[in-house]
Amino acid sequence: MIENVKLAVIGLGYVGLPLAAEFGKKIPTLGFDINAERINELVHDVDKTLEVSTEELKQAENLSFCCDPSQLASCNVYIVTVPTPIDHHKRPDLTPLVKASEMLGKVLSKGDVVVYESTVYPGATEEVCVPLLEKTSGLRFNEEFYVGYSPERINPGDKTHRVTNILKVTSGSTPEIAEFIDQLYLSVIEAGTHKASSIKVAEAAKVIENTQRDVNIALVNELALIFDRLNIDTEAVLKAAGTKWNFLPFRPGLVGGHCIGVDPYYLTHKAEEIGYRPEIILAGRRLNDGMGEYIASQLVKLMLKKQIHVGQSKVLILGLSFKENCPDIRNTKVVDIIDELKSYGACVDVHDPWVNEADAIHEYGLQLVEAPKANHYDAMVIAVAHRQFKDAGAGAIRALGKVDASVFYDIKYLFDADDVDARL
Repeated sequence: MIENVKLAVIGLGYVGLPLAAEFGKKIPTLGFDINAERINELVHDVDKTLEVSTEELKQAENLSFCCDPSQLASCNVYIVTVPTPIDHHKRPDLTPLVKASEMLGKVLSKGDVVVYESTVYPGATEEVCVPLLEKTSGLRFNEEFYVGYSPERINPGDKTHRVTNILKVTSGSTPEIAEFIDQLYLSVIEAGTHKASSIKVAEAAKVIENTQRDVNIALVNELALIFDRLNIDTEAVLKAAGTKWNFLPFRPGLVGGHCIGVDPYYLTHKAEEIGYRPEIILAGRRLNDGMGEYIASQLVKLMLKKQIHVGQSKVLILGLSFKENCPDIRNTKVVDIIDELKSYGACVDVHDPWVNEADAIHEYGLQLVEAPKANHYDAMVIAVAHRQFKDAGAGAIRALGKVDASVFYDIKYLFDADDVDARL
């Protein structure tokens, strides 16, 4: 049955492209994206997200690309990997998912299967996507077309945990389709699969994976706030506590990106829709969302202690992406630090050797600094633990600060406490 599959992957970002590349080594695969510029890059074996190498793209001999929706009609299995962000009110924004479903409905034929990987709240696939597919296709669900859900588990920038060696959760709208989808993924996922009992179970499993991490990080962030007031080194406390075998090794910091800082809001949205007001999850979200403002206020205090005038001061933020050694700037919370410092009147430069300058301008209106000047800044902040910063060493970064007085604040514990003025 898998031998007859003609696959289309809808959305070629951090999730879709690695998946399409793997399937493209096995079966005819069409990668679709509405971004014509992105398609042009991929046709020339270039992936600016750095998730898939040029060599890996060339190895996917059965993979082709397009941005023309009409070409999708030649396929019979569709995997949807479009973004599912939140809006300014922190509510789920299903617009990309809705548009993708409406588009696919126009090309669906009898017997086709649509699998969703985008993060959603439990029930969204069957309550939002299926009706759209039915309406635009004129076909009957579970009689003339079928759906499944297999949550993505891509970790941007991680070259150890790749799509093929991360166990995959699968599900389908009927037992037969669930088995088909499971076997389809097993053809490329070396780590194996876990076939969930229903689509809702698979959806819920995805959304709680990152909710659990978010709550744990919020706890450690709150501990950092407490220990700061007690004048205790948080890292030293965590290292001591970590000597117990079952202590979880979370560290304080910013919580951004496309998953941990977003997924919990999908779950809380659905919970409130059915009349339950989440307490712990939303408390963790509020705390984590406030860390950028807290870090900026701490830096201001450090500057004032050295009698550095904050207004018109020059501050260098090292790192913009939401995590280390990765160009991904989606929902990065570093911008919260930048915005808060600007509200104090500081002049903020941002340097990130991983981030595309055009992306930084487009997403946040930030002009990156390619080479920070020595003896120029009143404060330097390690916001992202890129290996280039570690390799440069604390001395080189300290040299970027003004000789008479400057603050070196390391929020990522990249350097020892003795090498910096303060750590988170």
